[in-house]
Amino acid sequence: MKKIKTAIIGAAGYTGGELLRLLVHHTACELMYVHSNSQKGKKVTAVHPDLIGDTELEFTDEVQTEGIDAVFLGLPHGQTKGFLEKHPFPAHTVIIDLSTDFRDESHGFVYGLPEVNKTKIQGAKKIANPGCFATGIQLSLAPAIAKNWVKETAHISGITGSTGAGKALSETTHFSYRTNNMSVYKLFTHQHLKEIKQTFGQINPDFGQELLFVPYRGNFSRGIWITAYFPFEGELQEAVQAYKEFYQNAPFTWVSEADIDLKQAVNTNKCILHLKKEKGQLVIYAAIDNLLKGASGQAVQNFNLAFGLEENMGLNLKSIAF
Repeated sequence: MKKIKTAIIGAAGYTGGELLRLLVHHTACELMYVHSNSQKGKKVTAVHPDLIGDTELEFTDEVQTEGIDAVFLGLPHGQTKGFLEKHPFPAHTVIIDLSTDFRDESHGFVYGLPEVNKTKIQGAKKIANPGCFATGIQLSLAPAIAKNWVKETAHISGITGSTGAGKALSETTHFSYRTNNMSVYKLFTHQHLKEIKQTFGQINPDFGQELLFVPYRGNFSRGIWITAYFPFEGELQEAVQAYKEFYQNAPFTWVSEADIDLKQAVNTNKCILHLKKEKGQLVIYAAIDNLLKGASGQAVQNFNLAFGLEENMGLNLKSIAF
């Protein structure tokens, strides 16, 4: 198999590190260079020491555009557009952007949620990777939106690990703040709601109900737990069957009829769902890893689809389980 010549821009952070961990072992990928302005000249293992024995690459601050088949962009939100204007890649290069910049599908980008947009992603040259909360919420509610079951306000809560805030230290990511603590932020106004509503409008053009989302900071490092619910007149088994049918061709999204917990999904590219019906409400739980299915793992899933590879190539990962 001819290797796909690949680069990572912004490889020093959490999502960049996860991309490295996945791609150094991806059998179809040849990592040509990894970019970081802050870590230039350092060995990758000096910044990501767990990769000792896996790579001898060093970080560079130079951007090579020619001869690259695929590039992953792990830049801070708002910087990707300017970067691509300064460093245009050839038309044949597949660009996978992990920032918010093109999730509105502007500038020819396709929104990279494979469970909804697989056909569009296959063969795409520009892919905007979904946000972490956006992934969990969309996979929680997409089958219900498609069935037009959400006729009133949907209530959603989500708790995320500290890695969701990125590697740069901030007041609310300090250990002394985060440990034994919980807090709400961006009540009903989280930036991921925009892309969520965009997808739901594409699934069901008649959808216009309110999504009331309460995001929480959790006192753990990685993972996202979503709870979503709305009034539902049908039977639980009808809903379970609809969800299973919706995701029947999705290799990473699974509907469990047993109760679930977060650690089942952590360190995997899975989204694990569980449905309940209580007091006239259909309740959906979802568990994902914010750095994998919510970021780098899904980016590699999109890479596989764009190049016609097996969708799960390089992503058969083991959960931490306990």
